[in-house]
Amino acid sequence: MDGDAATSGRYDVGVTRYDRSDRGFAVGLAALAGYVDAIGFLATGGFFVSFMSGNSTLLSVGLATGSPQVLLAAALIATFVAGVTAGSLLGRIAGPHRRAVLLAAMAVLLAGAAMLGQWGPLWAAALATAFAMGAENTVFEVESEVALGLTYMTGTLVKLGQRIATAFTGGARWDWVPHLYLWSGLVTGAWAGAMGYRWIGIGGLWIAAGCALGMALWLVLVGEGRTSEAALDG
Repeated sequence: MDGDAATSGRYDVGVTRYDRSDRGFAVGLAALAGYVDAIGFLATGGFFVSFMSGNSTLLSVGLATGSPQVLLAAALIATFVAGVTAGSLLGRIAGPHRRAVLLAAMAVLLAGAAMLGQWGPLWAAALATAFAMGAENTVFEVESEVALGLTYMTGTLVKLGQRIATAFTGGARWDWVPHLYLWSGLVTGAWAGAMGYRWIGIGGLWIAAGCALGMALWLVLVGEGRTSEAALDG
């Protein structure tokens, strides 16, 4: 959901450059990010655990108005960046099993956030969740660059509009659909997170942890797969 483009040049490949299996996997991760972000937003009263443009605005507003919200906004941004750094390092160490290892680590972090949210300080739960969401963005890393952002959708919506324009001008007719799926995954996940929060509060993060662990186990069983060559040619 962050409005900043995560990548540039040949690595900013977009979801259309991946095969069907990777696209489905990306949509699932986007849904997980939306689910977690909605819970974080409601639990903290308006802060984001994956939408760092929103927190950056909150940081600036807090600095201008003297609001104490500046402290949590700054901490979330710093923790998210730390999560990206840790996820990237862990993925490089894990090698061909990077996706499964990253998802397992996310499951542990989200379970820890659920425990903190229920029995510890809320701010610590929010930071643990932001760390996990930062790490999620490294799942589709190619040669040390994030090839596909998963927790922010502004770039995806830009590509959606561009592909629609291309379809209207004689280009590929349906290339916009995968971008719509990716955005829809995040929105659907956010809706589920908001509904879950209504029923079980921040305990809904246990469901997110279970989903991350389930995806990790699925990858172990069926194999990680490989990024399509087309993604590297973009």
